[in-house]
Amino acid sequence: MKAARFYTAGDIRIEEVAAPEASDDKVLVQVEWCGICGTDLNEYAKGPKAIPHKGTGPHPLTGDILPVTLGHEVSGRIVQAPPTSSLRPGQAVIVDPRFYCSSCTACTSSVTNCCQSLGFLGISGGGGGLSEKIIVPPAMLHPIPDNIDMAAATLIEPLAVAWHGVKCSGVENFKDMPILVIGGGPVGVAIVFVLRAWGADRIYVSEMAAARREFLQDLVEATFDPIKVNIASECRRVTNGGGVGLVFDCAGSQQGLEAACDGLRFHGLYINLAVPKSAIPLPLWHFLRKELTYKCSLAYNEADFKATVAAFVEGIGAKYAVH
Repeated sequence: MKAARFYTAGDIRIEEVAAPEASDDKVLVQVEWCGICGTDLNEYAKGPKAIPHKGTGPHPLTGDILPVTLGHEVSGRIVQAPPTSSLRPGQAVIVDPRFYCSSCTACTSSVTNCCQSLGFLGISGGGGGLSEKIIVPPAMLHPIPDNIDMAAATLIEPLAVAWHGVKCSGVENFKDMPILVIGGGPVGVAIVFVLRAWGADRIYVSEMAAARREFLQDLVEATFDPIKVNIASECRRVTNGGGVGLVFDCAGSQQGLEAACDGLRFHGLYINLAVPKSAIPLPLWHFLRKELTYKCSLAYNEADFKATVAAFVEGIGAKYAVH
């Protein structure tokens, strides 16, 4: 079968590789669609970073090393499943692409997204979705109805990232809460979708790209261009001087962090979902003066993924689908 194999930065090759075969404990899936994540793009531009290579050795859970077949935002249909599985041939599924050890302290505490050996299908090996077929354990597959758009279904994975981030806020009622999202890329857009699904009605987005701002303008209260306006001043302007109560950072820039912390009200909450490209110092004066709280959100766990699948099927995908 054909597969897109990553060798090094700027070097991805479409190659003929051996097709995987079903086994007594794994499911063979025919790939229908596979998204290209920002992480994939970063690896292509500057990798290998997260991809296992000579310097890191094989990934501890997959045993794989360069070259690897990328792709972790995958939808497909069952070709063959173990007799003990409830999955059936032809069934539409979405893949939870995480690898975790199930034995470290985080895993045994049901925080599998913080597994000390956390990996992802494709990036960590295991045969990713930029191929014709994949083989994965049944637990990594979530059935979806046949009437779901399989291309749009690949968005479930980044939506799960956003779902976990929003859940990490601990907020039970988002109505009337002013919220700033930094970055209108895929994760930022996903945060907007999830916030709207959870009842948020005062969402503001800081984003430099005009096309992204235009796409978001009907989904949020307002968008700001951080090159042209002062984000902190805008946050205070739209809140009668108080500032926003919650920030989701989906960009990972020093300027965005400082502006958002300036625009947060006292006891505000800052949640980071971004992976910064370099170390970013915290503007401690803002944190001290307003007793701000900084939290990070990493990927998602089983409950997050399952809840995101259910929400997508019930309408979050249809209502806010991106095509």
